[in-house]
Amino acid sequence: MSLIGEKNFKMKMRDVETAFKYRRFPYPKRSVELIALLAISCTFFLFMHTNKLNSRLKEMEMKLQPSEFSALGLTGNNHLDGPKHDDINTLHGTYQYLKSTGQMQALNVHDLNNTRKAQLDLVFFNRVPKVGSQTFMELLRRLSERNNFQFHRDAVQKVETIRLADEQQHELAEVISDLPEPSVFIKHVCYTNFTKYNLPTPIYINVVRDPVERVISWFYYVRAPWYFVERKAAFPDLPLPHPAWLKKDFETCVLSGDQECTYTQGVTVEGIGDHRRQSLFFCGHAYECTPFNSVGALERAKYAVESQYSVVGVLEDLNTTLSVFEKYIPRFFEGVREIYDTSAEYLTKINKNNFKPPVSEQVKDIVRRNFTNEIEFYQFCRQRLHKQYLAAHAHLPDLLSPHLRP
Repeated sequence: MSLIGEKNFKMKMRDVETAFKYRRFPYPKRSVELIALLAISCTFFLFMHTNKLNSRLKEMEMKLQPSEFSALGLTGNNHLDGPKHDDINTLHGTYQYLKSTGQMQALNVHDLNNTRKAQLDLVFFNRVPKVGSQTFMELLRRLSERNNFQFHRDAVQKVETIRLADEQQHELAEVISDLPEPSVFIKHVCYTNFTKYNLPTPIYINVVRDPVERVISWFYYVRAPWYFVERKAAFPDLPLPHPAWLKKDFETCVLSGDQECTYTQGVTVEGIGDHRRQSLFFCGHAYECTPFNSVGALERAKYAVESQYSVVGVLEDLNTTLSVFEKYIPRFFEGVREIYDTSAEYLTKINKNNFKPPVSEQVKDIVRRNFTNEIEFYQFCRQRLHKQYLAAHAHLPDLLSPHLRP
């Protein structure tokens, strides 16, 4: 091929290449960009929509009242042969278990209603520390204005004595019995048997919390800066704690074998400082109630709840708790859910400790090994609460004593 011919051939090839380039690529390239843009837009839209749906579901979950539980299949025919281990202590799990074992039909409001046994139109809330009791106190204060009863609480004390001598128990029972009816009286103290002193029986109530979460909450509560400000203001002569103690964190405390976070079976530590024994507040004042995580204390506490307490609420089951309070003690708790719903943002912040860091499940599991009976007691209270709720929604007759009706 001549030089001129080769040159012409190359020019033609370049022209073809250029023509092919501009003929083939411009449109498809724009199409790809358009498709990519549409894909990104759709993905973003789906993400936002999913995020919005998740937010709405969480909001609905928080606001879901127990009376709406039927919407989740509570009254349907679907059931399991038995509950899953992790589900046994949920309201739905309790229902499934009772239904599958034939116990659901045997639930009776009358059997689960100790309010009818009360001889005083008076609520005695011997509150357990760190179970949301400050929130419940505020609810009761507001309810006292709504439902026309008197509100009384024990004064803050320098040293809180939980387990009282016999003479002090008698004195406490007399003070409460002398209050005008209707009234509420609130104090950190063990279950006190009024009939032992030939005094009329009040309406016993309390609240419990997962014992491991509660012990963690207490650990950081007593180290919160505002806690010492309040205590110093009330009792100026109280010494300030050592900085090293204040800087402790729960995980290190447990993992290092620190005595403060070593929960030894059968050990007795007197006073409110022994925050590990939730069951103590139900077991009573007897010395047999003092050993930590003992079977004896567990059984005594269970018996008191079963035979004496109108309602023992559960912090983790707040909606169910409020519903049961309202159903079983309407004279005092009518309208409690309405009050909570309208003030939830404020009520959930009462005594909230923003200085409490998260604790790993691994460390919680280590602690749980020594809380076996305390956990069993908590689960017992939770299942009883669920039974009360299910019985109240299955049987509607008002079986309350006439003087306790609203």
